[in-house]
Amino acid sequence: MLIPAIDLKGGKVVQLIQGERLAIETSDLDYWVAKFSGFPRVNVIDLDAALGSGSNDDLVSRICGLLPCQVGGGVRTPARAMELCAVGARKVIVGSALFSNGRANLETAAQFAEAVGVDRIIGAVDSKGGHVVTHGWKSATSTTAVDAVRALEPYCGEFLYTHVDKEGLMKGTDIPAIRAVKDATTRALIAAGGITTQAEIDELDRLGIDAVVGMAIYTGTLALRQQ
Repeated sequence: MLIPAIDLKGGKVVQLIQGERLAIETSDLDYWVAKFSGFPRVNVIDLDAALGSGSNDDLVSRICGLLPCQVGGGVRTPARAMELCAVGARKVIVGSALFSNGRANLETAAQFAEAVGVDRIIGAVDSKGGHVVTHGWKSATSTTAVDAVRALEPYCGEFLYTHVDKEGLMKGTDIPAIRAVKDATTRALIAAGGITTQAEIDELDRLGIDAVVGMAIYTGTLALRQQ
Protein backbone atom coordinates (compact mmCIF):
# COMPACT_ATOMS: atom_id res chain seq x y z
CA MET A 1 0.00 0.00 0.00
CA LEU A 2 1.14 3.50 -0.82
CA ILE A 3 0.90 6.00 2.03
CA PRO A 4 1.28 9.59 0.76
CA ALA A 5 3.27 12.02 2.89
CA ILE A 6 2.35 15.49 4.08
CA ASP A 7 5.28 17.23 5.77
CA LEU A 8 4.59 20.56 7.46
CA LYS A 9 7.00 23.40 8.14
CA GLY A 10 6.27 27.05 8.78
CA GLY A 11 2.58 26.57 8.05
CA LYS A 12 3.27 25.13 4.61
CA VAL A 13 3.51 21.74 2.94
CA VAL A 14 7.15 21.00 2.17
CA GLN A 15 9.56 18.37 0.94
CA LEU A 16 13.15 18.37 2.15
CA ILE A 17 16.23 16.64 0.78
CA GLN A 18 18.02 14.62 3.47
CA GLY A 19 15.85 16.36 6.05
CA GLU A 20 17.64 19.68 5.51
CA ARG A 21 17.50 21.31 2.09
CA LEU A 22 14.14 22.70 0.99
CA ALA A 23 13.08 21.28 -2.37
CA ILE A 24 9.34 21.98 -2.50
CA GLU A 25 7.12 24.42 -0.63
CA THR A 26 3.44 25.19 -1.10
CA SER A 27 0.66 26.87 0.84
CA ASP A 28 -2.04 24.97 -1.05
CA LEU A 29 -2.83 22.36 1.59
CA ASP A 30 -6.37 21.89 0.25
CA TYR A 31 -5.02 20.65 -3.08
CA TRP A 32 -3.02 17.87 -1.44
CA VAL A 33 -5.78 16.94 0.98
CA ALA A 34 -8.11 16.49 -1.98
CA LYS A 35 -5.47 14.56 -3.92
CA PHE A 36 -4.93 12.13 -1.04
CA SER A 37 -8.59 11.80 -0.07
CA GLY A 38 -8.96 8.31 -1.57
CA PHE A 39 -6.09 6.76 0.35
CA PRO A 40 -6.67 4.62 3.46
CA ARG A 41 -3.80 6.31 5.30
CA VAL A 42 -1.72 9.49 5.06
CA ASN A 43 1.60 10.14 6.81
CA VAL A 44 1.63 13.59 8.44
CA ILE A 45 4.84 14.92 9.99
CA ASP A 46 5.18 18.24 11.81
CA LEU A 47 8.80 19.09 11.01
CA ASP A 48 8.81 22.20 13.19
CA ALA A 49 7.76 20.13 16.19
CA ALA A 50 10.36 17.51 15.32
CA LEU A 51 13.09 20.14 15.23
CA GLY A 52 11.81 21.94 18.33
CA SER A 53 11.32 25.15 16.36
CA GLY A 54 7.57 25.52 16.72
CA SER A 55 4.49 23.58 15.72
CA ASN A 56 1.78 23.30 13.11
CA ASP A 57 -0.93 22.09 15.46
CA ASP A 58 -3.78 23.87 13.68
CA LEU A 59 -2.87 22.29 10.35
CA VAL A 60 -2.39 18.87 11.92
CA SER A 61 -5.83 19.06 13.53
CA ARG A 62 -7.37 20.19 10.26
CA ILE A 63 -5.81 17.39 8.25
CA CYS A 64 -6.79 14.77 10.83
CA GLY A 65 -10.38 15.92 10.50
CA LEU A 66 -10.29 15.34 6.75
CA LEU A 67 -8.01 12.34 6.19
CA PRO A 68 -7.13 9.10 8.00
CA CYS A 69 -3.73 10.06 9.40
CA GLN A 70 -0.74 8.66 11.19
CA VAL A 71 0.95 11.67 12.78
CA GLY A 72 4.48 12.26 14.01
CA GLY A 73 7.06 14.92 14.63
CA GLY A 74 8.16 15.92 18.10
CA VAL A 75 6.05 13.37 19.93
CA ARG A 76 8.23 13.39 23.03
CA THR A 77 5.77 12.47 25.76
CA PRO A 78 2.80 10.13 26.22
CA ALA A 79 0.70 13.23 26.90
CA ARG A 80 1.50 14.55 23.44
CA ALA A 81 0.53 11.23 21.90
CA MET A 82 -2.79 11.47 23.70
CA GLU A 83 -3.32 15.02 22.41
CA LEU A 84 -2.81 13.89 18.82
CA CYS A 85 -5.24 11.02 19.23
CA ALA A 86 -7.75 13.47 20.70
CA VAL A 87 -7.63 15.65 17.55
CA GLY A 88 -8.22 12.66 15.31
CA ALA A 89 -4.90 10.97 14.58
CA ARG A 90 -5.59 7.29 13.94
CA LYS A 91 -2.04 6.37 14.93
CA VAL A 92 0.90 8.24 16.44
CA ILE A 93 4.47 8.00 15.21
CA VAL A 94 7.03 8.04 18.03
CA GLY A 95 10.73 8.12 17.25
CA SER A 96 13.44 9.87 19.26
CA ALA A 97 11.56 9.48 22.54
CA LEU A 98 11.95 5.70 22.27
CA PHE A 99 15.73 5.91 22.47
CA SER A 100 18.17 7.04 25.13
CA ASN A 101 21.85 6.42 25.85
CA GLY A 102 22.25 4.95 22.38
CA ARG A 103 19.64 2.23 22.69
CA ALA A 104 15.91 1.55 22.89
CA ASN A 105 14.30 2.87 26.07
CA LEU A 106 11.80 0.18 26.96
CA GLU A 107 10.45 1.97 30.03
CA THR A 108 9.45 5.01 27.96
CA ALA A 109 8.07 2.79 25.20
CA ALA A 110 5.85 1.07 27.74
CA GLN A 111 4.55 4.45 28.94
CA PHE A 112 3.54 5.43 25.40
CA ALA A 113 1.83 2.07 24.86
CA GLU A 114 -0.08 2.41 28.12
CA ALA A 115 -1.19 5.96 27.29
CA VAL A 116 -2.81 5.32 23.89
CA GLY A 117 -2.61 1.57 23.34
CA VAL A 118 -0.01 -0.53 21.56
CA ASP A 119 -2.09 -0.64 18.37
CA ARG A 120 -1.93 3.15 18.00
CA ILE A 121 1.83 3.44 18.39
CA ILE A 122 4.04 3.38 15.31
CA GLY A 123 7.67 3.14 16.32
CA ALA A 124 9.82 5.26 14.02
CA VAL A 125 13.20 3.68 13.41
CA ASP A 126 15.38 5.91 11.23
CA SER A 127 18.65 4.46 10.00
CA LYS A 128 21.70 6.22 8.59
CA GLY A 129 25.03 4.56 7.99
CA GLY A 130 23.70 1.35 9.48
CA HIS A 131 22.64 2.78 12.85
CA VAL A 132 19.51 4.37 14.27
CA VAL A 133 19.57 8.17 14.26
CA THR A 134 17.38 10.43 16.37
CA HIS A 135 16.52 14.11 16.95
CA GLY A 136 16.08 15.12 13.33
CA TRP A 137 18.68 12.55 12.21
CA LYS A 138 21.39 14.55 13.98
CA SER A 139 22.24 12.10 16.77
CA ALA A 140 23.59 8.65 16.00
CA THR A 141 23.07 5.69 18.32
CA SER A 142 24.94 2.41 18.67
CA THR A 143 21.79 0.47 17.82
CA THR A 144 20.88 -1.04 14.46
CA ALA A 145 17.35 -0.90 13.10
CA VAL A 146 17.06 -4.66 13.39
CA ASP A 147 17.99 -4.60 17.07
CA ALA A 148 15.65 -1.67 17.68
CA VAL A 149 12.53 -3.31 16.28
CA ARG A 150 13.26 -6.52 18.13
CA ALA A 151 13.51 -4.65 21.43
CA LEU A 152 10.52 -2.36 20.86
CA GLU A 153 8.14 -4.92 19.37
CA PRO A 154 6.06 -5.44 22.56
CA TYR A 155 5.25 -1.73 22.72
CA CYS A 156 4.58 -0.79 19.08
CA GLY A 157 1.76 -1.98 16.88
CA GLU A 158 3.74 -1.11 13.75
CA PHE A 159 7.10 0.25 12.73
CA LEU A 160 8.05 3.00 10.29
CA TYR A 161 11.55 2.35 8.98
CA THR A 162 13.20 5.26 7.18
CA HIS A 163 16.38 4.58 5.23
CA VAL A 164 17.80 8.07 5.71
CA ASP A 165 20.74 7.46 3.37
CA LYS A 166 18.29 7.55 0.45
CA GLU A 167 15.80 10.11 1.76
CA GLY A 168 14.74 12.75 -0.77
CA LEU A 169 17.38 11.82 -3.35
CA MET A 170 14.97 10.29 -5.88
CA LYS A 171 17.38 7.46 -6.61
CA GLY A 172 15.43 4.56 -5.18
CA THR A 173 15.50 2.93 -1.77
CA ASP A 174 17.39 -0.01 -0.24
CA ILE A 175 15.10 -3.02 -0.48
CA PRO A 176 17.50 -5.50 1.20
CA ALA A 177 17.89 -3.20 4.23
CA ILE A 178 14.11 -2.81 4.49
CA ARG A 179 13.60 -6.56 4.16
CA ALA A 180 16.08 -7.22 6.98
CA VAL A 181 13.98 -5.04 9.29
CA LYS A 182 10.80 -6.75 8.15
CA ASP A 183 12.31 -10.15 8.94
CA ALA A 184 13.23 -8.98 12.47
CA THR A 185 9.67 -8.28 13.66
CA THR A 186 6.22 -9.79 13.56
CA ARG A 187 4.71 -6.30 13.53
CA ALA A 188 3.55 -4.57 10.35
CA LEU A 189 6.28 -2.54 8.66
CA ILE A 190 6.07 0.72 6.75
CA ALA A 191 9.11 1.81 4.74
CA ALA A 192 10.27 5.27 3.72
CA GLY A 193 13.35 6.90 2.28
CA GLY A 194 13.96 7.33 -1.42
CA ILE A 195 11.03 5.26 -2.69
CA THR A 196 10.56 6.63 -6.19
CA THR A 197 8.83 4.19 -8.56
CA GLN A 198 5.66 2.13 -8.68
CA ALA A 199 7.88 -0.93 -9.20
CA GLU A 200 9.47 -0.35 -5.79
CA ILE A 201 6.07 0.09 -4.17
CA ASP A 202 4.85 -3.12 -5.80
CA GLU A 203 7.95 -5.03 -4.69
CA LEU A 204 7.51 -3.83 -1.12
CA ASP A 205 3.83 -4.75 -1.27
CA ARG A 206 4.75 -8.29 -2.29
CA LEU A 207 6.91 -8.44 0.83
CA GLY A 208 3.99 -7.25 2.96
CA ILE A 209 5.49 -3.79 3.50
CA ASP A 210 3.68 -0.47 3.04
CA ALA A 211 5.47 2.51 1.50
CA VAL A 212 5.49 6.17 2.53
CA VAL A 213 6.25 8.36 -0.49
CA GLY A 214 6.76 12.10 -0.59
CA MET A 215 9.22 13.61 -3.05
CA ALA A 216 8.28 11.36 -5.98
CA ILE A 217 4.63 12.40 -5.61
CA TYR A 218 5.23 16.12 -5.21
CA THR A 219 7.58 16.30 -8.21
CA GLY A 220 5.12 14.38 -10.38
CA THR A 221 7.62 11.56 -10.92
CA LEU A 222 5.18 9.04 -9.49
CA ALA A 223 1.66 9.00 -10.88
CA LEU A 224 -0.81 8.32 -8.11
CA ARG A 225 -3.24 5.47 -8.36
CA GLN A 226 -5.80 4.56 -5.75
CA GLN A 227 -4.63 1.82 -3.42
